[in-house]
Amino acid sequence: EIFFHFFLSAQLFVLNLHTKVTRVQKPPANMAKTREKLVEIARQLFARKGIEDTTMNDIAMASDKGRRTLYTYFKSKTEIYHAVVQSELDLLYRRLAEVVHQDLPADRKLMEFMYVRFESIKEVVFRNGTLRADFFRDIWRVQSVRRKFDMLEISHIQSILNEGIQTGLFEIEDPESMAVILHHALKGLEVPYIRGQMNSTTLDRSKSHSVETLLFHGIKKRL
Repeated sequence: EIFFHFFLSAQLFVLNLHTKVTRVQKPPANMAKTREKLVEIARQLFARKGIEDTTMNDIAMASDKGRRTLYTYFKSKTEIYHAVVQSELDLLYRRLAEVVHQDLPADRKLMEFMYVRFESIKEVVFRNGTLRADFFRDIWRVQSVRRKFDMLEISHIQSILNEGIQTGLFEIEDPESMAVILHHALKGLEVPYIRGQMNSTTLDRSKSHSVETLLFHGIKKRL
């Protein structure tokens, strides 16, 4: 997952005996900064007014850019909305990647991964106000942007599970399938969490151990 920096990678082509190098230049840095500014302005407007009540003209005016400039970067409000969602997912992904690279036992790392995930979502909700309702109104609209992030998250979870298997902390026959299950379990908690249908303390590391108990000990009475 993430798309925002609008950079084209340099490409190398070797042609038989005659080596010919073709380089695709990156856009000027000011273009990337302009795009990031437009995304941030749009996010703020979506958060304050909601997606439906925000127009492309509102975004152009608030960013001190003309409509022509705005349409140079984004063809529609849907496209800039996708960019806003992607920017939020990028922030979440960077935080999760930091957890994966921490020097922690796999069981503690897995719990840290989960807690950081929900703490980050809480920050997104707080920062985006009205946007949080729109974010899940059309789950498929969001899902199209999330697909890449989901695959990256599953990969991170699987790497933690593999660490636990290698160190003898976990006994898992199929870590790949388990990573997918854990990912969807976490993802399934997002909507009730963001809509306030779930008490936030349930996912607060300092106030509840429900997730950890269920994950590592299950619900069956130990004899």
